[in-house]
Amino acid sequence: MTMKKILIVDDAPLMRMVVMNMVQDDPNLEVVGRAANGKEALKLMAEKHPDLVVLDLEMPEMDGLTFLRHASAQGGNTKYVVLSAVTGVGSTKEAEAKKLGAHAVVSKPSGNVSMDLAERRGTLFMRTIYNLLSLK
Repeated sequence: MTMKKILIVDDAPLMRMVVMNMVQDDPNLEVVGRAANGKEALKLMAEKHPDLVVLDLEMPEMDGLTFLRHASAQGGNTKYVVLSAVTGVGSTKEAEAKKLGAHAVVSKPSGNVSMDLAERRGTLFMRTIYNLLSLK
């Protein structure tokens, strides 16, 4: 099976590392890029053509919602998983992200830099990725 390409977009370097470590531990997934904001992510999308983007919402220069507006307008089959501290169940940010093209939303368990993501939401996060990419 061909590895699925993942792009990680988060302004916090530690959070990018946490997500990257989780994804790289999976033999079916490959991190093809990391970006600190939506502007960088749009450039990487054109170069790397990821199957899935893990996206924070609150970032400088271009936030996640603005990124989704631009990325959705380009079309394609890329899936988007929002991973953010501001997307509690039923939040307006979650609803807006889904309206703009996010396929799933997972809340960070303990703030903007959730070092405990693997322990507290890792199973949900990875299951979400697998479901969106039709992996078993």
